[in-house]
Amino acid sequence: MSLLPVAEALAKILAAIPGPVAVEEIPIAQGAGRTLAADLTARRTQPPFPASAMDGYAVRAADVATVPARLRLIGTSAAGHGFSGTLAAGEAVRIFTGAPVPEGADAILIQENAEAEGETVTAREPAAGRFLRRAGLDFREGETLVRAGETLDARRLALAASAGHAVLPVRRKPRVAVLATGDELVRPGEPAAWDQIVASNGLALGALSLEAGAEVIDLGIVTDDLGALREAVGRARAAEADLLVTLGGASVGDHDLVQAALGAEGLELGFWRVALRPGKPLMHGRLGPMAVIGLPGNPVSSIVCGLLFVVPAIRALLGDPRAGEDRSEPALLGRDMPENDARQDYLRARLDTAPDRLPVVHPESRQDSSMLSVLGTSEALLIRSAHASPAKAGDPCRIIRLDRRIV
Repeated sequence: MSLLPVAEALAKILAAIPGPVAVEEIPIAQGAGRTLAADLTARRTQPPFPASAMDGYAVRAADVATVPARLRLIGTSAAGHGFSGTLAAGEAVRIFTGAPVPEGADAILIQENAEAEGETVTAREPAAGRFLRRAGLDFREGETLVRAGETLDARRLALAASAGHAVLPVRRKPRVAVLATGDELVRPGEPAAWDQIVASNGLALGALSLEAGAEVIDLGIVTDDLGALREAVGRARAAEADLLVTLGGASVGDHDLVQAALGAEGLELGFWRVALRPGKPLMHGRLGPMAVIGLPGNPVSSIVCGLLFVVPAIRALLGDPRAGEDRSEPALLGRDMPENDARQDYLRARLDTAPDRLPVVHPESRQDSSMLSVLGTSEALLIRSAHASPAKAGDPCRIIRLDRRIV
C-alpha cells in the first residue's frame, strides 16, 4: 500500500465519521468546554430598555443646549429601581450607570458637568445625546448569537446567560478509548526494568482528547500478545467507544500485533501508512460503529499525529463544521532549509515574534521522533511539504502553533 498524503488521510478519517454524537441538555453552569449542538438565539433584548452609560442626570438635550442651564430634579433612576415617571421640559432625573433612562429624556448629563443643590441641577456643559445606550444595543430577541459547533467558553457562556438561557443543548462527549501497547512499557511512577520505558503516549493522547471535548476511556497498557490485544479491543466495544486510539504496534515487525488483533475483530481497514514525518505508520479503519486510529509508538510521532488526526476526528464527532479546517498560519523561515523528500515534515521549532511582523521560525537541530524534551520546549511545528524545494532564511512558510488552544 503506497503512502497516503496527509490531506487525503485526514479527509478519509473525517469522511468515515458517521455523524455527530447525540444531543443532551445541560445547565448553563456546566457548559464550560462543551460543544453547542444548535444555534443559540437571544430570548430577550439586551439592554431591554434605554440605559445610562454613566452616573449623572437624565435630561432633555434641548434643555441643556445653552449653558449654564438650571433644571428641576424630580427623582432618581438606579439599576433595578427605575424612575417610572415621564420627564418634562426643564426637569432632570438623577441616574446611575446601567439604570433605565426615563421616558422623555434623550441625553445624559454626566455628574462631572453638573452641580446639584437641593432640588436644582445646573448643567455646566451641553449633553447632546451622549452616554445613552439604546435598547437592543447589544442584541435583540431572536438574533443568532452563537453557532452550532462552537466550543462554549467564558465569553460565550456569559453571552448565553445574558440572552436568557438557563439550559443549553450540547453534544454529549464522544467516548475515546486509548490503548497503549508494548512489553517495554510501564505506567508513570511504576518501577521499570533496565529494558523498559515509562509510557507517556497514553497520557498525552488522553489530554489531547479531553482538550478537544471528549470523554477518555483508559484501556491501560497491553502487552504484545494477540489474545490480550483482542480482549482490550473488546473492552473498547463494550464501553461503546466512538473512537479507539491505539498507540504502537501498528507496523510490520514481529511484535507489532495491533493490526492483526484488530483484523481478527473485524476491522475494515481504511488506510495504513501516511506520507508524513514523524508518523508514517498511521492506521485508520472502522470496527462497526467505532472508528479506529492507530498511532505510531514513538511519543513525538503519536502526539503530532494526535494533533493532526485525532483532534479533528473528535471535533467531527462533536459536529464542529471546522473540524477539518487548516490550523496553520504564515511565518518566515529563520534559516535555510534543504529540499524535502516524499514525506511532509512537521519539524519541532522555536519562534521569534514581534507585534509588527510575521513570526520567524527556527527548527530545532534535533528532530528524532523519540525526543520529548525537544517537543516540550518547542512552540510550533514547521510544515515542509513533500518534495519541497530548497528554501532560504526569510522565505515564507507555514506553521502550527503548539501554544494555542486546539479548539
